[in-house]
Amino acid sequence: MSEVFASYERQYCELSANLSKETSSASLVDGAKTLRYHFFTEQRKQKISEIKAGLDEAEALIRKMDLEARGLQPNIKAVLLAKLREYKSDLNNLKNEVKRIASTNLNQAARDELLEAGMADTLTVSLCLQECISGPKGQIVNVNRKLNNSSNRIRESRQVMLETEELGVSLLQDLHQQRQSLLHADNTLHGVDDNVSRSKRVVISMSRRMSRNKWIISAIISVLVLAIVLVLYFKLSK
Repeated sequence: MSEVFASYERQYCELSANLSKETSSASLVDGAKTLRYHFFTEQRKQKISEIKAGLDEAEALIRKMDLEARGLQPNIKAVLLAKLREYKSDLNNLKNEVKRIASTNLNQAARDELLEAGMADTLTVSLCLQECISGPKGQIVNVNRKLNNSSNRIRESRQVMLETEELGVSLLQDLHQQRQSLLHADNTLHGVDDNVSRSKRVVISMSRRMSRNKWIISAIISVLVLAIVLVLYFKLSK
């Protein structure tokens, strides 16, 4: 095996192990309520950014390994390319996991904002009730109007929350389909590469046979010419 490939492989394995640990720790930082939620959200955003930078570095290492492997002998190249397919599959799994965590983070943020809006509406309703109790009876109509408006806002907030959850589910389904398409395309490309390698070996074999036949024909012609020269010599000498 190439020492350059082995060096890239060690770097990738170390980086992949660290990314797996960071991804697992990021998925454990769940969204919380109120101020504690915002603290964990900022933590999560920073960790996701660091993980994405590590994924880019891992992808660059895989490209370097791929280029190095394709310049080696066919038997060694086949083994290394099979290993690279496993590395690419692991890297795609990590990318999908990071996308899922990021999507969950966005959905949780939207849900939290809606809940805070609902709490503000509840506070408004409470203040309106206090005004109704302590104020004159002429304010009852205004209180009813405010209550209706608050109820409408709460319903709208719930509707937006449901739509956000549906959007998150749809996004995860699309990502899964894209992953399947990429895996299929990767397998197809490797199949084409194997076919090209086999064709190259066939062409080389045909070239060697043609060269060998050429030498054989040249030898036969040389023998025939020598025989003709000898025959003519003996005839002329008589």
